[in-house]
Amino acid sequence: MGRSFLKMNGLGNDFVVIETRTQPFQPTAEEVRAIADRATGVGCDQLIAIDPSAKADAGMRIWNADGSEVDACGNATRCVGWILMQSSGRDAASIETAAGILYARRGEGTNVSVDMGEPGLDWTQVPLAEEMDTRNIELQVGPIDNPHLHTPGAVSMGNPHVVFFVDDAETAPVRGAGSLIEHHPLFPEGVNVGFAEVRARDDIRLKVWERGAGQTLACGTGACAALVAASRRGLTNRRAKVEMDGGVLEIEWRESDGHVIMTGPATFDFAGQLP
Repeated sequence: MGRSFLKMNGLGNDFVVIETRTQPFQPTAEEVRAIADRATGVGCDQLIAIDPSAKADAGMRIWNADGSEVDACGNATRCVGWILMQSSGRDAASIETAAGILYARRGEGTNVSVDMGEPGLDWTQVPLAEEMDTRNIELQVGPIDNPHLHTPGAVSMGNPHVVFFVDDAETAPVRGAGSLIEHHPLFPEGVNVGFAEVRARDDIRLKVWERGAGQTLACGTGACAALVAASRRGLTNRRAKVEMDGGVLEIEWRESDGHVIMTGPATFDFAGQLP
C-alpha cells in the first residue's frame, strides 16, 4: 500500500505533504530527491511531513528538493496551517517546527496568516562566520571598484537569509549570483539569497535563490527577511506587500512584539499515492 500525500502550493512554491501522525516517516536523502524529481517523481520544491506533537496541534519537518532537511519554510507553514484548520474546523492552528512553534490563522478566502516569530538580527543568529552589523554586511559580487551587488542585509527567519537591494529585480543575476553566494564561506550553514527592488514604502518586488532548491516562484521566509532588511534600513514601512514571481504576500513586522506576520494564499492542487 503506497503512502498518500497532498500536493499543495503557496504562490507556486510547491510541496508534497505527507501525514505522518499514524505512520512514521523517515525518508533518506535519496528518497526525498526521488519524490521531488519533476521528471520521475511527484515533483516539488520541498517535501513536508506533518508529525504528532506534544506541544502544538502538529509538528512539521521540511526537506529541500536536494534531500537536505531544513528548519523553516513560510509558504509550507501556511499550507500545513490550512490542512490542520480544515481537519479541525477551527480558525487557528499551532505548528511545532525546528525553528519554534508557529501560529497560523485563517484569513479571507484561501489566505492564511502565520506568526513567524521574531527575526534573528544578531550575526550569531543568522549565522555568519564572523562578527558584522547585519543591517549591511561586507559582501560584494563583481569587480572590487564597481560591484554589481554589495552590502546586503542579513536576517534569520528560522533559516538564514541575505537580501541585496537592486534597482531592478527583473534583471538581477539571481541564478549566477545566487548559486555563488549560497555556499559562500561567510555563511557556515549556507544561505537563501534575496534580490529586492523597493518600489514604494509599502511595495517590494523580490526574487529569491533558495538554499538547496534554487530559484523558486516564491519564498515565504524570504519575503519576511526582505521586509525586515528593508525596514531596518529605513527603505520601507514595517508593513508592505512583497511581490514574487508566483504572487503577492503581505508582510508586517509588528512594532508591539517584534513578530513578523506573513499573510497569503495556501492552494490545494491534488491528492495521490506515493509509489
